[in-house]
Amino acid sequence: MSIIEIIPWIVSFAVLLSVLWIVLLSWKNGISPMPASGPVRLAVIAEVQRIRGYGNIIEAGSGWGTLGLEVIRHCPDKRLTGIENSRIPLGFSRLLTVWYARLSTEKGSRESLRKRIIFKRGDIYNCSYRDADIVLCYLFPGAMERLAEKFRQELPPGATVISVCFALPDRRPVRVITCKDRLRTKVYVYRY
Repeated sequence: MSIIEIIPWIVSFAVLLSVLWIVLLSWKNGISPMPASGPVRLAVIAEVQRIRGYGNIIEAGSGWGTLGLEVIRHCPDKRLTGIENSRIPLGFSRLLTVWYARLSTEKGSRESLRKRIIFKRGDIYNCSYRDADIVLCYLFPGAMERLAEKFRQELPPGATVISVCFALPDRRPVRVITCKDRLRTKVYVYRY
């Protein structure tokens, strides 16, 4: 068998391992990484833009990075740290950041994007939210329940939590936006 004949097998095996890895971590996390729809991203961007001035955003469970990158592209006075525990979506989000930066037409814009966003591997239940002005979440009910107490203890006064799909169990949102996507997705906005 020649190397040309082996390459498709190697690629197929790598894809299979990647899919199995994502499935295993999805089972462990209770949810798989899910990109937000265009209307949802626009609703979240609009909510972040309502918060004036500099802002430090933490995206709890940043997945493939699409939500965080769109927010940072449209909110030049904000900085985002995406926390993700799955290596494959994390790697993709890092590559996507480089790609977005290269697509930026102005050099200053490129450097600005790279300095204002970082995706890192971590556990959303163990990281600190003490310096967050804004927390973005696109998680699941069990995660929101686990994070509710952590947010109550750690978020500074005036911080905002923006959650896609799932509400915090112990708080009343200041606003609920129903997106114009196929699923009529809700975005919940909380102030601390």
